[in-house]
Amino acid sequence: MANLHIVDWIVISFYLAAMIGLSGWITRSIGSKKDYFVTRDGVSPGALAVSILATQCSTNSILGAPAFVAFAAGGGLVWLQYELALPIAMLISAVVFMPIIFNLKIISVYEYLDFRFGLKTKLLLSGFFLLSRTASTAVLIFGVASVIQLITGLNFFWAVMLFGLVTVIYDLLGGIKAVIYSDIAQMIILCAVLGISLCLLTSTSGGIVEMFASVSQDRVEAINFSSHGLGDGEDFAFWPMFFGGIFLYVSYYMCDQSQVQRGLCARSQSDAQKILVLNGIFRFPFVLLYCLIGVGLANYASDNAVFFEQLSVNGKDPNFNLAVPVFFLNELPMGMLGLSLVALLAAAMSSLDSVINSLSAVSMEDFVKSTSWGNTLSDQQELWLCRCFTIIWGGMAVSGSFWVGDIASTVIVAVNKIGSVTNGPVLAVFVIGLLSRKTTGTGVVLGFFVGIFVNITLWQIAPNVSWLWWNVFGFAGTFLTALLVAQLNPKRKVVGEADKILFWSWVRYKNLLGAKALTYSFYFLIFYTAILIMVLAFFNLASN
Repeated sequence: MANLHIVDWIVISFYLAAMIGLSGWITRSIGSKKDYFVTRDGVSPGALAVSILATQCSTNSILGAPAFVAFAAGGGLVWLQYELALPIAMLISAVVFMPIIFNLKIISVYEYLDFRFGLKTKLLLSGFFLLSRTASTAVLIFGVASVIQLITGLNFFWAVMLFGLVTVIYDLLGGIKAVIYSDIAQMIILCAVLGISLCLLTSTSGGIVEMFASVSQDRVEAINFSSHGLGDGEDFAFWPMFFGGIFLYVSYYMCDQSQVQRGLCARSQSDAQKILVLNGIFRFPFVLLYCLIGVGLANYASDNAVFFEQLSVNGKDPNFNLAVPVFFLNELPMGMLGLSLVALLAAAMSSLDSVINSLSAVSMEDFVKSTSWGNTLSDQQELWLCRCFTIIWGGMAVSGSFWVGDIASTVIVAVNKIGSVTNGPVLAVFVIGLLSRKTTGTGVVLGFFVGIFVNITLWQIAPNVSWLWWNVFGFAGTFLTALLVAQLNPKRKVVGEADKILFWSWVRYKNLLGAKALTYSFYFLIFYTAILIMVLAFFNLASN
């Protein structure tokens, strides 16, 4: 659609060179596998919380959420209902999961499953993570490369290389520390560009009040109690977003290696728990920022008749995921346009670097270290192999992007919908390991497949049931199946020393949940939830 000015290319080149330079400087301090995956070298909880947030809010969010708010059928600020689930999910994660996971001193979160259920369960969940994350990362690269192609005029191959190759290089050199520090820099750039974009949108509308008044009421209504999503065809009603969101967030924060790995980098258990609370505090303002951009884009599109034509590529229907970059092309001057592309690159890189590093960590810890050969490697040999895995998984994700056909019209919905098939079953495997001493690896493996089967069945035969409920139903299918198998085999020996890694045993014997920590956690839950409710209620009033 457009070629960048030389000033824009200078901005982009400086950013890419800075990322590689940063990782080259960090690589001097990496001497072992542990340095590469879970550095505890003085990184503050705030920095780690920002890094997690950067990983979560990828280009899929930056492109997909505004498209959902502005244009999707049934869309609007109802997407913010998801955030009401976050405080409860953070409390569960910080109080129930993190103390045990952190104190095991592990690198891969799936090592917990080896302690609790045995090798086959660990390898199943680890292998599932490797395959699913590689596939989703290929989709991410495809989407970002398509945007780069649109803005720069580069062909698709060079667009992929510009983004994917640089990310693999700085991840390869700097490991998790490069991931953390680059995430922080990328988050600063992204917030700045999104903030400028929102100011432009509100100014073209005559102010934020006028912007809200100019769009249809359904776009700014933030809470919908009128439906339940259980057969009424309403995917984004309050109840499925709230309950489904709790299960989705806990699964994502505590059972996904790309998220947990930053918590394992904390200096202490207390810091690891602070990371989760801080992430919960930081997340809502950022999500609100890019959702408000969606409101602005809805108004912008109504005032610019050619905007929808610009979203149509090769004469096809409008691709709403392109709304944000097309707005950048139309409204930003040279230099700022280059910085806007840097912001989109930053959003994507902050997700891609974390995923590649976590794929390498899982490959090394859960597969190589499970062999007798893997336990004979020296520190240098392990580090060399870790970097080889980074190249392999990065190469597979980049290569896979050339085979991705297309992205849904609202990519953030597509990503969450696919994830909802498996989030509940994965979470149930961990939860039942924490709460039940009698369950075995056979029971949870069978339950895992039952949970996924339940969700796929709902997808095929009950399309009017909100896909957000799949997070709950998949959890229930896995949990109940595992308990049933345990009852049918009451004398079956439990793998591992279960008393050492059961939640209630830790509470009783290790005193990891002091009264002060619990008090602060509940204060956070009440205070933060009250703020969220007031903000969403304000939007509902504004819509009237």
